[in-house]
Amino acid sequence: MHNKTLAELAQGLKRREFSSRELTQHFLERIRRHDRRLNAFITVTPERALADAEAADAALARGEAGPLTGIPLAQKDIFCTDGIRTTCGSRMLDNFPPPYDATVVARLAEAGTVLLGKLNMDEFAMGSSNETSYYGPVRNPWNTDCVPGGSSGGSAAAVAAGLTPAATGTDTGGSIRQPAAFCGITGLKPTYGRVSRWGMVAFASSLDQGGPMARSAEDCALLLQAMAGFDPKDSTSVDRPVPDYGAVLNRELKGVRIGLPKEYFADLDPAMAQVLEAAMAEYRRLGVEFKEVSLPNIGLSVPAYYVIAPSECSSNLARYDGVRYGYRCRDPRDLEDLYLRTRAEGFGAEVKRRILIGTYALSAGYYDAYYLKAQKIRRLIADDFRRAFQEVDALLGPTTPTPAFRLGEKTGDPIAMYLSDIYTIAVNLAGLPGMSVPAGFIDGRPVGMQLIGDYFAEDRLLNIAHRYQRETDWHRRLPPDFA
Repeated sequence: MHNKTLAELAQGLKRREFSSRELTQHFLERIRRHDRRLNAFITVTPERALADAEAADAALARGEAGPLTGIPLAQKDIFCTDGIRTTCGSRMLDNFPPPYDATVVARLAEAGTVLLGKLNMDEFAMGSSNETSYYGPVRNPWNTDCVPGGSSGGSAAAVAAGLTPAATGTDTGGSIRQPAAFCGITGLKPTYGRVSRWGMVAFASSLDQGGPMARSAEDCALLLQAMAGFDPKDSTSVDRPVPDYGAVLNRELKGVRIGLPKEYFADLDPAMAQVLEAAMAEYRRLGVEFKEVSLPNIGLSVPAYYVIAPSECSSNLARYDGVRYGYRCRDPRDLEDLYLRTRAEGFGAEVKRRILIGTYALSAGYYDAYYLKAQKIRRLIADDFRRAFQEVDALLGPTTPTPAFRLGEKTGDPIAMYLSDIYTIAVNLAGLPGMSVPAGFIDGRPVGMQLIGDYFAEDRLLNIAHRYQRETDWHRRLPPDFA
């Protein structure tokens, strides 16, 4: 059952080929057998899962089931879950059970899904390799000596290894798309404001966006249908109708124009270029027309991001002071000692690094020189995309510069680690939708093709990805040790 897509599992439940309880037990057993090798889960919730499955089976028996009723999935441990600890991969929140569900969690529960547990992640979503987690690194199921990507590495690894048929992720600078590429699954970062951020612990509030991670574009469409929509509790949520994503999946691609940003293909690794050429050949057979476009300010996206994101992180993480909730140091001498030791002991090295960078960039005398200038560059990058979408319907390029790198390979060089997101960060700065689609392998490790769309054009991206996946089987391949 773990080699089936969400759509296939939904059909199996509808036809009574198996029950939700049987399906849930199957995945709980796979987690028990295999997760010790991957460390993808922080918390497993078998009692909750089996209770959800019983409720789903009752709904199926009454004929009241929706497309996701009875489907097991897991939540990235950045989404608040009522009564179930939400750690953000940090010692700071190791003992924090929220008193409410995030909107994404609540909407997926209302859709009838079954909660298997909470997934490992880079601490407070800060990282590109899932090595900054307080609970230890996650390993890539295709090669357990390699990283799964980050920060949604637990989500990507669990889906790729068949420990869950789907998962949620969050994407601040590529944290859905990069791990999806490294683990050979499909991941979608929606337009900023399309999916509610309420109850999703904040890293950088103007960049963070939740989205689905699964095997196929069709599966991501099913998940996004349940996750998307206006939320009055989230001031950044956009009040805009949600289209029927499944209705457009099989639309013909003849005449669709896809842009190739020349900056993405300059100095591209030859093996990665070969993978993309093969994907483009498939699209040409489907009637797609390609055109070179330019995003002249794209080279400034990494430095702009690493001013804006740490600045917002500095502000958002100020709340973790040992007073209200979360970790508190032992026997503080006074209030200042409480603050200093709580934050020094509760946060990991990467989080501290970003807080310091952000605090510096926002400090008196440096705000105009760094933060304000980075925001102006952000506008230039968004304008580049707007001009490109006047000529084409979507953009295509690599998701990552290389396949997954080895554990520990870049931990001593933060700049090298940051550059692993070089092709994804600009999408977040502009607030656009983007997705990674499995497109091949390099040296036995999966790589992804990135599709970028105009604002609220998730349906177009899903259509383009789905038609490609009808012609290829990269998304159906399983790591041999977890098949």
